[in-house]
Amino acid sequence: MPEVKSYKVLIGLEVHVQLATRSKMFTAAANGFGGEPNAQVDPVVLGLPGVLPVMNKTAVEYSIKVGLALNCQIARHTKWDRKSYYYPDLPKNYQISQYDLPLCFEGAFDLALPAGQSRTVRIRRAHLEEDAGKLLHDAPGGYAIDHSIVDLNRAGTPLLEIVTEPDLTTGEEVAAFGRELQKIVQFLGVSEAQMQMGHMRFEPNINVHITDAAGHVHKTAITEIKNLNSFSVLERATDYEVRRQLQEWQDTGALGRKSTYGWDENGARTYWQRDKEEADDYRYFPDPDLVPVQVSDAWLTELKAQIGELPVARRRRYADALGLSPADAGTLAADRDTGDLYDQALALGADPKRVANLLLSHGRRLANERNVPLGRLGLRPDRLAEVATLVDQNKLAPSEPAGKLMAHLLDHDAPAEQAATALGLIQANDTAAVDAAIDALIAQNPKSLQDYQAGKQQALGSLVGMIMKSTKGLSPKAVQERLRARLT
Repeated sequence: MPEVKSYKVLIGLEVHVQLATRSKMFTAAANGFGGEPNAQVDPVVLGLPGVLPVMNKTAVEYSIKVGLALNCQIARHTKWDRKSYYYPDLPKNYQISQYDLPLCFEGAFDLALPAGQSRTVRIRRAHLEEDAGKLLHDAPGGYAIDHSIVDLNRAGTPLLEIVTEPDLTTGEEVAAFGRELQKIVQFLGVSEAQMQMGHMRFEPNINVHITDAAGHVHKTAITEIKNLNSFSVLERATDYEVRRQLQEWQDTGALGRKSTYGWDENGARTYWQRDKEEADDYRYFPDPDLVPVQVSDAWLTELKAQIGELPVARRRRYADALGLSPADAGTLAADRDTGDLYDQALALGADPKRVANLLLSHGRRLANERNVPLGRLGLRPDRLAEVATLVDQNKLAPSEPAGKLMAHLLDHDAPAEQAATALGLIQANDTAAVDAAIDALIAQNPKSLQDYQAGKQQALGSLVGMIMKSTKGLSPKAVQERLRARLT
């Protein structure tokens, strides 16, 4: 049995991202998930004789934005190619894609790894093409059938294929890259990126360089695992395939063949599907029905201006410059609308940590209750800043009163302090009222007082809680400060 002295794992990733355009890539047929089978088709999608494709400009712009976010070079001249193969879900027997002149190429993305390190992942290319339809091997409703059926609703959907160099080494890294890419395309608004709907599909390409006991290097054949649509499966399938290749070499000394594999979720294993095709098998040639794409300086400048600060940079700024925890920074930066709301409130003078706490506690709760994303909850940034200021001025408790006020402001716009006063939420900082409450407490609870004076610091919290329970409208901070001063 061959002995493994050491080994190096090389993983490249192919990611297919469906773009959220209103129409399909080369026709005005509606683009969207769901619907009755074969309802979102037209003569172009069906490949009927005599039809001609028309390029979707928005899909090209979306692709360029992703390329810019991944620090890619943008081709000033590119073209469309026909990729020939026969499948029942591709009626015209070829796919319009890009071969030797991809729209985006030679990029690089700095990936933050879970353990705190970073890795530069090179982007080989990001090219635009049309998606195929979908083959179903089980009938809707769970009925058994002895043949496959075809749904062409997905056929013709704009599809951006992003290909990395083999710079990843573990399933964890592959999943981390996938998550960052999902955040980018959602942030840019170019894709919904919901994997359960097929908006993003991952295909890791994996091989292992094995050094044996004599120092010789053996390179296993590259295997591609097809159509993985969850981060958990992506990580587990990648790690399993690395182990499988190592074990196969140890058992047989064979390096395998360049192949396509699938993932069996029930068996938690990869399985062989077919030997991998080479580029020549697809007989690429320029599509004669479509003109080349020319990207001008003015067009590129316009698209660059629309990108703004990306999630990675925004997350870093929130943590480093504003002092937020990595978790809070990541949540606020992941969604563009939420991050914009947060930044707008800060621009009005609100405290960064206070606004973050309000958004991530009451804001998220209200968003869940109303079944809307946090960034689209409808809370005005000036009202959010006003609520934060009221809390910092001890006029409003950050707990339940702040939540009630934020809920009220969603439906009744008014200055926050005015609304809080009308709702009876403003806290009294009047020392006379606080002293009166303390006097009553001392008279009624001599034991707690004695405990505190005997050095039991936790008794202070109990005393404050008693006052807050027996009174309304007092500031907890003012009560604690006044009580501490009175008892020392």
